[in-house]
Amino acid sequence: MKEELEKSSQSTTSSFQVFFIHVCCGVALAVGFWVARNVYSINLISDPTTTLRLIWAFEFPVVILLFSCCRQKPEKCSYLKTIARGLLGLPIGALLNALGAFALGAPVGLQYLEKTVSWSLLMSSFTFVPTACVYGSCWTDWHRIFACTKPKGPLDFMLCLPAHGAVIGAWFGAWPMPLDWERPWQDWPICVSYGAMAGYVVGMVGSIGLALTHTGGKQLKAE
Repeated sequence: MKEELEKSSQSTTSSFQVFFIHVCCGVALAVGFWVARNVYSINLISDPTTTLRLIWAFEFPVVILLFSCCRQKPEKCSYLKTIARGLLGLPIGALLNALGAFALGAPVGLQYLEKTVSWSLLMSSFTFVPTACVYGSCWTDWHRIFACTKPKGPLDFMLCLPAHGAVIGAWFGAWPMPLDWERPWQDWPICVSYGAMAGYVVGMVGSIGLALTHTGGKQLKAE
């Protein structure tokens, strides 16, 4: 019975919804870059703190508003309550991302505090907030998606792949930081941010592809 309920909840999210949500998130990311460059004449290299804040300011509202529409058990959890869950999840996710970055060698100090906070908030919007909106504090679903990496349908693909892509991208992006090239983009968290956003976009594209494949496969079985 439990498995049937899980399958029915996954089936309520169509491949079109996955496509629409990811496209909107991607557009918000691009708009943040565009505003930073064309309105404020800054970028991640010249002013990483302000640029990350601008990108986050466009990305986070889109993420929380759209993923809240995909919440589980909407009859028990209102849209406003789901938004509140996402708002609560934002600082928790930012703290976890910051601690993970510190554990992997990110610089610690007051001179890096603003940069780290801005980067962590954006990473939380990529990784933690969407699942907080959809599943809330349900440990079983969090464990299945992130610890076991066993997505069961389009909804799980939409949460799992972009989050993993952002983390893996940030990790690969950190590789050039300790190299003695003396390039301005090697400073924290410039290349890590580029890597995270690239991984996030790749994860979204992969999520759309898997959602389409999964939906197509179910339609063939039904026929």
